[in-house]
Amino acid sequence: MSLIEAHSNPGTAVARDLSQLFSEQAKRNPARIALITNEGKFSYQELDERANQLGSYLSSQGVGPETLVGVLLDRKPEMLIAILAILKAGAAYVPLDPAYPAERIGYIVEDAQISIILSSKRLPQSAVGVRGWSRFVALEEILVGDSQEVSSQAEPENLAYVIYTSGSTGRPKGVMVEQRNVLSFFRAMDEVIGSEAGVWLAVTSLSFDISVLELLWTLTRGFTVVLHGDEGTHTIAEEIRRFGVTHLQSTPSLARMLTLDPRSLSALASLKKFLLGGEALPPSLVQVIRSVFYGELFNMYGPTETTIWSTACRIEGIPSNIPIGKPLANTVVQILDESFQPVPAGEMGELYIGGEGVARGYWKRPELSAERFLENLVPGVGRLYRTGDMARYTPQGDLEFLGRSDFQVKLYGFRIELGEIETCLEGQESVQQAVVIAREDRPGDKRLVAYVIPKSGTNPSSSLLRNVLSGKMPSYMVPANFVFLDRFPLTSNGKIDRRALPPVDMDMQEGDPISRPGNEMENTLAAIWAEALGLERIGVEQNFFDLGASSLMVAEVHSRLQQQLQQEISLVDLFQFPTVHALSTHLSGVVSVPIVSDRAKRRLAARRDEEAE
Repeated sequence: MSLIEAHSNPGTAVARDLSQLFSEQAKRNPARIALITNEGKFSYQELDERANQLGSYLSSQGVGPETLVGVLLDRKPEMLIAILAILKAGAAYVPLDPAYPAERIGYIVEDAQISIILSSKRLPQSAVGVRGWSRFVALEEILVGDSQEVSSQAEPENLAYVIYTSGSTGRPKGVMVEQRNVLSFFRAMDEVIGSEAGVWLAVTSLSFDISVLELLWTLTRGFTVVLHGDEGTHTIAEEIRRFGVTHLQSTPSLARMLTLDPRSLSALASLKKFLLGGEALPPSLVQVIRSVFYGELFNMYGPTETTIWSTACRIEGIPSNIPIGKPLANTVVQILDESFQPVPAGEMGELYIGGEGVARGYWKRPELSAERFLENLVPGVGRLYRTGDMARYTPQGDLEFLGRSDFQVKLYGFRIELGEIETCLEGQESVQQAVVIAREDRPGDKRLVAYVIPKSGTNPSSSLLRNVLSGKMPSYMVPANFVFLDRFPLTSNGKIDRRALPPVDMDMQEGDPISRPGNEMENTLAAIWAEALGLERIGVEQNFFDLGASSLMVAEVHSRLQQQLQQEISLVDLFQFPTVHALSTHLSGVVSVPIVSDRAKRRLAARRDEEAE
């Protein structure tokens, strides 16, 4: 049985700002469970009171409309309280993911001119580099004051949040989204999903704008939000079963990981509505999901600049081709040619999006804003955002996504400007030129590959460049492989021929000398990883990603590890400890003695026999 009952949402169409919607919901249903985390359950009244306490403090500090407040918090109740409090103060929040490198967080804080950051007493290591720029406020010391209602002074035209996305110039750029943009999106989602309340499992990082749907649309509609944490205490499947989750939103990459484990796949059967978006949705994935899930399945599309989702397609059956559907309410789309003229139905053109979801622009980037947010381009249509995506209309009148017109890619649901990675690589003393592309040499195994021409007299290594990038950008932007070349292939007009760049030769990938496992845990890990990578053996100090590990392999290994060790393991651990020795040392402190399968034992025995000979 669901944790909460269905209800209606009177008055949502006339709200002036987001905090008003939440406050009204809290007044109507004070005892209803609003939030579930590892720290416990919180009613709407409790959540509202805590948000009022922090909101009052922020107001007393001069925080108000058009103030940008940083949120540097783990996925705990305080993160959601901070967002609600900032909105109650009439201000806008800027997500600062604690997992991001200090340099990237520092750049965002400085670029956005953030003077106050909401954090916890235990600051993450990534905060060290930004202490000189901002005042950190520990929420544990603030959530003790007056809980009387805070009346937001925000108007619909004021900012609600600024989210930084990957930038082609080598620096992330902030997208300014206003209250009116989000309010319009919320009304549109009422039509797509329906406003019948349920239990929503929130799995998305705050730095990814679809978290706004999971955390704020839900709470203004009376949902219970289950906040999936970073600690890996419970798997997504366990939380779906344990809390009677009815709604889930994810990228196709995450959904694919769920389908690799039969236990996770079967958990999807209890969902009522499942939203997929952020990257292309392959029909093969839909086929697997449909083997257990009979609820409403949606393919969603939309850039951050037009407020979360802009189109939706309800998927019926298992289509051979999955469109991105039709525009949401209050949204208009245009498919234009290079002369900005509409293309005939069925022909490919660039997708432009207009309507009430179009954001204000880029923070402190007037030239880039003028380039991407276009006025009076099509008579009678209004302001349009140029997506850079290619599309066409199907005979049924749906939009079909056909790829990018530039060098931006979607990977793991994140939008990545390849130019940002290339700029960072070319900033290294040992690199003359770099090109980064997304390859999919094996179906379903899409990965970033960096091609590098070293400067004369230098010898950069994959591990060196990977470490440099890891210190400057999120892990999903760090290429899985590095290929060193003397020159790049060129087209007839002298430009780099990206299509002619060679595939990754795994035999040429760097790795540390092969050293044998030293204990049973290392034996287990080495056997599992070697089989996933298709190698005879791997050394305990060799980096999985230097050897060619991809996100798909990580998901497969994660599933196998949990089955063999019979304990919950965080997926993040496989990225943070990318060698057999490092992962073994970590796991030895958090799991019991590994249970090795008969198959793995036979492999290990055969390997030892070979080495003995």
